[in-house]
Amino acid sequence: MSTSALMAGALVIALMIILLFTGIPVSFALALPSLVGIYAISGVPATVNVLSVAPYNAVSSWSLSVLPMFIFMGMLLTVSGMTGKMYKAAGHWFNWLPGGLGIGTTAAGAGLSSVSGSTIGMTYALGQAGIPEMLRAGYDRRVAVGTVIISGLPGNLIPPSILLVVYAGIANTPVGPQLIAGALPGILVAATFALFLLILGLAAPQLFGRYKNKTQSTVTVTWGDRLQSLKDIWAFPLIMIVLFAGMFSGIFTPTEAGAGAALVSLLLCLWYRRKELPFKTIAQAALSSVAATAAIFFLLVGAEMLTRVLAVTGLAQATTDFITGLGMSRFVFLVSLIVLYLIMGMFFDTLSMMFLTIPILLPTFAAMDINVLWFGVFVVLLGELGMITPPVGVLSYIVHNIAQKPDVNLGQHISLKDIFVSLSWFLPIAVLFLFLMIWFPEMATWLPDMMAERGA
Repeated sequence: MSTSALMAGALVIALMIILLFTGIPVSFALALPSLVGIYAISGVPATVNVLSVAPYNAVSSWSLSVLPMFIFMGMLLTVSGMTGKMYKAAGHWFNWLPGGLGIGTTAAGAGLSSVSGSTIGMTYALGQAGIPEMLRAGYDRRVAVGTVIISGLPGNLIPPSILLVVYAGIANTPVGPQLIAGALPGILVAATFALFLLILGLAAPQLFGRYKNKTQSTVTVTWGDRLQSLKDIWAFPLIMIVLFAGMFSGIFTPTEAGAGAALVSLLLCLWYRRKELPFKTIAQAALSSVAATAAIFFLLVGAEMLTRVLAVTGLAQATTDFITGLGMSRFVFLVSLIVLYLIMGMFFDTLSMMFLTIPILLPTFAAMDINVLWFGVFVVLLGELGMITPPVGVLSYIVHNIAQKPDVNLGQHISLKDIFVSLSWFLPIAVLFLFLMIWFPEMATWLPDMMAERGA
């Protein structure tokens, strides 16, 4: 490929980054420079061909039909009031442990972000409910806000994960195995943070309101309360059974499992909102789902155009040759990506980072012996982690904004410094888990391999 073509590809990437920083929608920031690059290299006929073919190719895959089902399910569960019920149940079942309310918050955050598909939305809802509850129990303000910030990290790994479905669309991998690949790492991330809170609760009980020389608001939770809380969230395990058991056993395709879960969510919403205009609520959830699906499909179209311009200019192959020419090992390459994504997370959300980098990185996976399914889990967790990284992580500022409300902070001053100090406690645990994923890739590939063997 000529030097001029490679230069055109580099200019496309540069223009793309500039447009992203100006705040233009990501889909346009991906598509417009790509079209300019194709026109500059191959002229009008190639540009017209891309415009006529790329949109269809990007979104016509049957496997992507699960996406609107997952989004609709998440919207319905959000408007049905499941957030408060999940948080209450998690708090009841873990309150007896040192740091139990924080552990319950972590469990609730993992479950809620997995079904809602929105880490930001879940963090906002859980922050409103969780921070004041932990402060009432005597928790240190930094523990309270830090727990809320990290509680949503594992959610986008646990099925149903919209981000993993989107990654499967970009990387052209089967959706079912990709979703299953995220299940075990997602659960292990949540368990790792829960274990950290338990150890911290044992080592520094004063951070969790224990043994303080002042009266704290305490509530005795009986076994009757715990069992009653399970009755309030009976539909959540049912949804998980439909998704996990259906896909893992091969009874359902991912799309059928998503449709079944969406149906359960629809019935649940009708029941919980039966006295509050349920059909109007469902209609609003449906419109929001259509808008969210359309936005993601536009992103996929932009990613398809970017992939084409990388191929036309030869930049993808040149990038692969450059990386392999450096002689980096798999470990060094992945550690470099960790640093890159943590920096990018200061400026972009997870979807933006995925669409910008994955088309460029995909051709290098074979040379680096990187499993495509494993990388999907790795990059989603890394992207979510980038969104909380100081000094510009968006989730940090969302929680800080929530914590300024009097009914949330309960009269305590929670500064941005408190947010960053709390992250200095929790972030090393998340980075350690990323290294564990690099050293033990089987945690993401074991379940998909087992599913493939059962299918065979």
